[in-house]
Amino acid sequence: MNDLPILSMVTFAPLAGALLIAVLRMLPGGGGRGAQAIALFATVATFLLSLVALGRFDADASGYQLVEDAPWFMGTTYRMGVDGLALSLVLLTTFLTPLCILSSFGSVKERVAEYMIAFLILETLMIGVFCALDLVLFYIFFEGGLIPMFIIIGVWGGKNRLYAAFKFFLYTLLGSLFLLAALVYMYLETGVTDIAALQEYIFDPDVQTWLWLAFFASFAVKLPMWPVHTWLPDAHVEAPTGGSVILAGVLLKMGGYGFLRFSLPMFPDASELFQPMMLALGVVAIIYTSLVAFRQTDIKKLIAYSSVAHMGFVTLGIFSLNEAGIQGAIFQMLSHGVISGALFFCVGVIYDRMHTREIAFYGGLVHRMPVYAALFMLFSMANVGLPGTSGFVGEIMTMIGGFQASSWAAAGAAVGVILSAVYMLTLYRRTVFGELTNEKLLDIKDVGAVEFVVLGALGALTLILGVFPSLIFDLTERSTLDVLRLIGR
Repeated sequence: MNDLPILSMVTFAPLAGALLIAVLRMLPGGGGRGAQAIALFATVATFLLSLVALGRFDADASGYQLVEDAPWFMGTTYRMGVDGLALSLVLLTTFLTPLCILSSFGSVKERVAEYMIAFLILETLMIGVFCALDLVLFYIFFEGGLIPMFIIIGVWGGKNRLYAAFKFFLYTLLGSLFLLAALVYMYLETGVTDIAALQEYIFDPDVQTWLWLAFFASFAVKLPMWPVHTWLPDAHVEAPTGGSVILAGVLLKMGGYGFLRFSLPMFPDASELFQPMMLALGVVAIIYTSLVAFRQTDIKKLIAYSSVAHMGFVTLGIFSLNEAGIQGAIFQMLSHGVISGALFFCVGVIYDRMHTREIAFYGGLVHRMPVYAALFMLFSMANVGLPGTSGFVGEIMTMIGGFQASSWAAAGAAVGVILSAVYMLTLYRRTVFGELTNEKLLDIKDVGAVEFVVLGALGALTLILGVFPSLIFDLTERSTLDVLRLIGR
């Protein structure tokens, strides 16, 4: 059992499911429900395999574990491995994806088999990003994920789906071209593509600055940071519910992961040089996008701007360059993946019934959907950062780390916490409380069994991580200390 290439199994299990669906699709009656069942089975199996990987992982050990090596092409190596940071994001990916598949059973009615294939390929590429320990392999997974997400938005999205899909694709592709140039230079300079070896290599400080900026161009768009965030609200509004969940839950985390895996350990001098700029950009993102969120009339767009604000806390934590901040940033990424995913599922529930996301259309939902109102309240409070939920732990830790680096940055982030309460509580009051004045809502039905399973699982995890944050901190502590060692802190 211990000899099994568990990371490769986790990574490519969804791809095997996609290939099976593609084969069955060619047979009579091979689409629809059969494709959904295979996709659900493949994603659940992938989640179980990721739990096996977690069971074989030693949280107290330093460095990368479960490493797999095989010769590849042109002197590169197929090299996979994880530390606590990567494994926690793999678990987040494998947990959210089956919920996205499950939620699509009633909402995706056209080209079902193709939708399932796109989602399974996307899961393989997302997991590969977090497991890859070779520059070439990482870049293939990192860029490859754009294609299935582009298809999901462009085919199953809203009326402006093509505009949103192309904007998402071009923004992220342009940033990644700078990343590719930096990776080529690093290979020519060092002669290796092994990420672990490159983390130990000491680049010239002047070269570090340019390499750091090249990586920043890609990861800042992916996170996304202000002012290169404008693709995200459009992509969220037009994407189907499952696409929005995986976009907010996992794809945005690749930016933060990239900063922690590459920018800080490989370019420590440049990271310290740009620390004040990054703290400032993080605070601007928190305050500015919170204000923009408050003025939105579309529920999905409000939550999208909220995601940018919460990623500002991740930026603040990462570039505090201390243990509390980095631990808080990792926790915030995981927590936001669960909470924002749940909020997008909540929007999907009422959109599937009423086919509108306009805040003004709703009001008084508690009278017809009490279970939905209770679940929506839980996730709204978690998004605000209510103690007892995972949202509180991530925000308070990043602010503690930010305060150690800059008291002004922490003060700015605190303003953002207040603003998040303003826009989320206003949204909740306007959609759930009050009198039921819209006659079209008189026949709206409460959450069904499948919707309750999806939202219930996310709600349980939100509370578990809020009460027992050590489940994450124990897993990520050693990788955090490794990053701090590499930047000389």
